[in-house]
Amino acid sequence: MKRLIYVLALLSGCATQPEAQREPAPPPEAQQLPAPAPERVPPPRAETTAVAGLMDSARADSAAGRLPNAAATLERALRIEPRNARLWHELAQVRFRQQNYGQAESLAVRSNTLAGSDAELRAMNQRLIDEARAAKR
Repeated sequence: MKRLIYVLALLSGCATQPEAQREPAPPPEAQQLPAPAPERVPPPRAETTAVAGLMDSARADSAAGRLPNAAATLERALRIEPRNARLWHELAQVRFRQQNYGQAESLAVRSNTLAGSDAELRAMNQRLIDEARAAKR
């Protein structure tokens, strides 16, 4: 019974006033509000399922020493998500292991430009940059 009363009370609040008792609508120019500022949508944090699978495959290839396969897989993933800072970092690591230190450094720098506020990734990139510079000497 209490539920019925509660439901009726809710429904009575939804009732509209008869046409004669309604206040007139304001003129159309008064109803226009300024458009809200467009929101800045941050880049996605999580990879898509396809990219996550490619990253896992590349990591497995890298761990098994199949560095050309790992690099090719990461490049494929980057064609899907070119703004994914983690993919750029992974490719930089593979290039470092291939002793391509100049490319490893530039890929880590690219990752940093996309890393945003990811302090952990930025620190990993900086370590890789420092190691690549030292190895080039």
